[in-house]
Amino acid sequence: MTMQRPSFTDQEALDFHSQPTAGKISMVPTKPMGTQRDLSLAYSPGVAIPVLAIAENADRAYDYTSKGNLVAVISNGTAILGLGNLGPMASKPVMEGKSVLFKRFADIDSFDVEVDTTDVEDFIRTVRNIGATWGGINLEDISSPACFIIESRLRDELDIPVFHDDQHGTAIIAAAGLINACHITGRELKDVKVAVSGAGAAGLSVAGLIRHLGVKRENILICDTGGVVYEGRTEKMDQFKSAFAVKTAKRTLAEAMDGADVFLGLSVKGAVTKEMVKSMAKDPIIFAMANPDPEITPEEIKSVRSDAIIATGRSDYPNQVNNVLGFPYIFRGALDVRARGINEEMKVACARALAELAREDVPDEVAAAYHGARPSFGREYIIPSPFDPRLISFIPPFVAQAAMDTGVARKPIADMDAYRRSLVRRADPSAAFLQGVQARARETQRRIVFAEGEEPAVVRAAFSFKNQGLGHPILIGREAQVERAMEQMGIPLGSLDIINARLSDKNPIYVDMLYARLQRQGYLKRDVQRLVNQDRNIFGSCMLKNGDADGMVTGVTRNYDAALKDAMLVLDPIGGQAVIGMSMVINLGKTIFIADTSVHELPDGPTLANIALEAARAVRGLGFTPRVAFLSYSTFGNPMGERGDRVREAVALLDQCTDVDFEYEGDVNADVAMNPHHRLIYPFSRLSGPANVLVMPAIHSASIATNLLEAMSRATVIGPMLFGLEKPVQIASLGATVGDIVDLATIAAYDTDRV
Repeated sequence: MTMQRPSFTDQEALDFHSQPTAGKISMVPTKPMGTQRDLSLAYSPGVAIPVLAIAENADRAYDYTSKGNLVAVISNGTAILGLGNLGPMASKPVMEGKSVLFKRFADIDSFDVEVDTTDVEDFIRTVRNIGATWGGINLEDISSPACFIIESRLRDELDIPVFHDDQHGTAIIAAAGLINACHITGRELKDVKVAVSGAGAAGLSVAGLIRHLGVKRENILICDTGGVVYEGRTEKMDQFKSAFAVKTAKRTLAEAMDGADVFLGLSVKGAVTKEMVKSMAKDPIIFAMANPDPEITPEEIKSVRSDAIIATGRSDYPNQVNNVLGFPYIFRGALDVRARGINEEMKVACARALAELAREDVPDEVAAAYHGARPSFGREYIIPSPFDPRLISFIPPFVAQAAMDTGVARKPIADMDAYRRSLVRRADPSAAFLQGVQARARETQRRIVFAEGEEPAVVRAAFSFKNQGLGHPILIGREAQVERAMEQMGIPLGSLDIINARLSDKNPIYVDMLYARLQRQGYLKRDVQRLVNQDRNIFGSCMLKNGDADGMVTGVTRNYDAALKDAMLVLDPIGGQAVIGMSMVINLGKTIFIADTSVHELPDGPTLANIALEAARAVRGLGFTPRVAFLSYSTFGNPMGERGDRVREAVALLDQCTDVDFEYEGDVNADVAMNPHHRLIYPFSRLSGPANVLVMPAIHSASIATNLLEAMSRATVIGPMLFGLEKPVQIASLGATVGDIVDLATIAAYDTDRV
């Protein structure tokens, strides 16, 4: 697996931090501030009510303020990255960055606090006095040994989690990697001999955590600039190092590494030589984690040891020991049970969970982060990727459970499965919708055709669909080619159903059925035979038409229009309905549906009316109450124009229908349709609230709007989803990911129950 090194200039880095707005964080209100009433509730006089409630019981701050999801990132800038003591203001870009990572990876709100003092007591006093503001405190970039004293005291004096990430974050990720490296090399933690280079915050914390995991105290040799920390040593010693002093005759790092199973480096570039690596035991585990440059490079290690398992702190090598794998999820679990602190058991739980996740098959998001390479558990993948979307739902439950088991949780979680589902929704706003779709698919267990069955992404998607219990996948393709792809991916042969269209015993039935349909449309029987034999979309659609399957997903190798044309040669629209493409857009807690995004290029009035009918039917089937707006450049005839006339015709046609069971309105501009208070200006509007189904006047406007929302905001877009055919067919985009294919197959399975 090869990885590309990130490259940027100093000016690009400065521009990133300064443009278009200085800094990386801002505050976004969670409540509306559009009216005088809103302001009165948010501040005076309405705010007095929660004030009095909290005065009566301070824990109610978790109910009426953001405290329960708020972490402070606090530093005095005495140990900034590998740059040293540059002061509190110089640390601010790093602390802002840490706050961004909290939000990005665990949906935790966070702000940075820079404390202008190097005096330990002043620092402790300052943080203690503001500590009640936060649900937790992340200490960062504080020099050793002051960091040990500061964290220990604040943990005792505050009733919230206090966590020095430079110590424990590195320790947790390194411990996870060590668990897996020992698993691969057949070692037991209780037997390994460990040499640690670096007796600062991270080095001592790593040593403490692996000891908690089972590594024997006498088997850990810690080295600093004075050599091995041994019993009886007096130079360059303090109470924190003394806790790790052992009886040994070894005095140097070279001697400590001689015969060692494991090297953990948290010191400086060049601390380790090739000779030291040569002296280590068979299958050495070498974590050279100094930043920005490791104690010894992987290239140097590999030049003398082909059997080494290597990790570094850098993203341009495999097995990065990256703190972002730990602190967001440690705090997420701790905050969600309102833990009084973060103890060793919670750290161990996090390390073991990370180790377990690394052994799972990686999703597409991870492969994308590695530029298409798909890592798998082994010597070059012992630690999960920071881009694994499962981290948010996988790690915090282990941390929360450990907090509950050790008695530091004030708000235990009763339903851990429900908690995991809520975590998925935090990371991916589409998750709540998809979870409901998946639950229904698991109940119905539909047979879903994966038409392009020889494509590797499709094979993997079919296997994932089956493994998740979403239904029964059927791959269309030549057995030899499909099985070759399965072997290359490690998918067990025989685990997926494969149908060769040319050799299927249903072939004559499908030919007769399709010929009867197409014989008056210019098709000869041999033309139909060729279609059934050679076109997998045609064959799959015939399976649906004949009742031999329940739904189909296609489109990975063929453009949307061609795939849709194939399906419609076999399948009819639902009686009286339009076939439409509809995209689901989720952003900032709001869900809207946009139609038609893939079928009708320039619909006339009757077509727009049919699009609205089918969109409303589909949206209701997906569990939403439709409020339809026919969008236009005009609002209620201002200004008038030809395109607006078509929209108004569609509304007039719906007005004549007696069985329309949803709200609709038009012609309206988007800002009116989405405004919850638009009836103040247009009291005659029939919409009781903001529209959630937007019928676009043309396919280009639908496509542009959807793509803009996805590109310019944090919107999540699902689709376009195809609705209106007599049997469920979903068409993926060219080159769709495995996840996209699985999602569309699941929607096809869900749709079978709806139609």
